[in-house]
Order: sequence, then C-alpha cells, then structure tokens
Amino acid sequence: MSKLASEPHENRQMAEWFGLDAARYDRARPGYPGALVDRIIGLSPGKNFVDVGCGTGLSSRPFQAAGCTVLGVEPDARMADVARGRGLDVEVAKFEDWDPAGRTFDAVVSGTAWHWVDPLAGARKVAGVLAPNGLIALFDNGFELPPAVMKAQGEAYRHAVPDASFQEPSKEDREGDVEEYAKQIYAKQYVKAAEGIQQTGAFTEPQRLRFVWERVYTRDEWLDLVPTQGGLNHLDDDARTRFLTHLGASIDALGGSFTIHYATEGITATRR
Repeated sequence: MSKLASEPHENRQMAEWFGLDAARYDRARPGYPGALVDRIIGLSPGKNFVDVGCGTGLSSRPFQAAGCTVLGVEPDARMADVARGRGLDVEVAKFEDWDPAGRTFDAVVSGTAWHWVDPLAGARKVAGVLAPNGLIALFDNGFELPPAVMKAQGEAYRHAVPDASFQEPSKEDREGDVEEYAKQIYAKQYVKAAEGIQQTGAFTEPQRLRFVWERVYTRDEWLDLVPTQGGLNHLDDDARTRFLTHLGASIDALGGSFTIHYATEGITATRR
C-alpha cells in the first residue's frame, strides 16, 4: 500500500482529480473579488503576468479583462485545454520544472493553487523570472457554509455511504465567524508559503491580502460546484448520485438557495 503524501505538493494523484471534469470546474467554481485583482495590479510594476497552476483560467481571466497579458503554467493538460479554449496562452508543466526560456515577468500570481507547489523551490523559481520590483501574489478562496447546509451535507454523505464513519462538525466549526475563518485560511495556506518566500532572501517581507465577500447559490449551482471540491472523488457513481439527490432535496427544503460567506486570503511580496 502506498504511503499518502504528507504535503499537498507531493500528492499528484489528488491534484489530478480536478481535471476529471475540467469543464464543470470552469463552469462551477467561484471567481475572485474585483478588489483583489485591482490591488494586485496596483502593486505590480507592469502588466506582464504569469499565473501558476492556472487550471482552466479562472484566476487568469480577471487580469486579462483588466488589460494584463497573462501566461498560464498548468501541469494538467485537461485543465490547460479548457483554459486555451477560453483564450489563455498556457504552457503545460509543473511550475518547479517549467522552463521560462529567459523570459521575465512583472508579476507571478497563483489562485487556489500554490499549495500544489513546493514552497521553497517555487519561491526560488519566481525570484528567477521576476523583473526588478516584480510582484508575487498568492491567494485562495475559502468559505463558510451556513450551519444548516453543513448539516445537510453530512446527512447526505451518511445516506450515500451508510457504513462510512462521519464526524459531525463541532459547534465551533458550525458557528465560526467569517473573519475568524479568514485567519484559519491564512494559517493553513500561507504560513509555509511566506516561509518559502523569506528563505530565498530575494523578496521584501510578505504582506497579507484579505477580502471578505458573499455569493448566493441556487440549489442547482451548488450541486454543480460540490463535485469539483474533491471530497466525492472516492465515491462510485451510484453513491455520488445518492449524495447529490439527498443534498438537493435538503436545499429545496431550506428554500432552494442560500448565501455563502467567502474569505479570499493571500500574500504578496516584491522582488528586491
């Protein structure tokens, strides 16, 4: 039996789950707040960007729309194909192995993908491709489900897989404030990223990004999104169908829609 990787960037099998239905991923996953895009562009010395782990281009397109030239670097060819179909230039490679061929860039960004990159090797690679005063900007979307929806998802999972063990979320998990949740995202995702950036000696002190926003989801929008989160990939088709059917009925019973509070967290640093 193979040993599970201790760090996300060591687990390529898990990373490749998201390309199983790349079109759904592109359609259903949330974007990023405009204020984040504006902040990053304002901090960058120019508009020539690289997007690390660009996926289907969800994190690239807002910068393109704002007038930036964006090159995507993406290890999953299935995701890259969707991104190209949406107008993004993409080179297929793991970022640590990618050959920039002497090119330099004003900013390197990564949206909900840097945890798949070795934090030190990735930061060194960024330092090597940035122009003087160039920017690294890393960011993730996290969210807080309404307690009733979180409970409904637990019940749906037990319905789909009756023999599986399932730990009910604690009261703290169910009732956490979105600001506190934002801090948890930062601690989980960006402490190691900041350490990698600092260890290179090539950057200014990393600065925190934080934007809190919300979005209303209909029943169908949420059922489209849930399979892209990776938690259902181990289920067979019948179990996945049972899960989604049960969850859909529960959301209907809650009124057919609900609001999710998002916290987009990240860090920036400037090349010395």
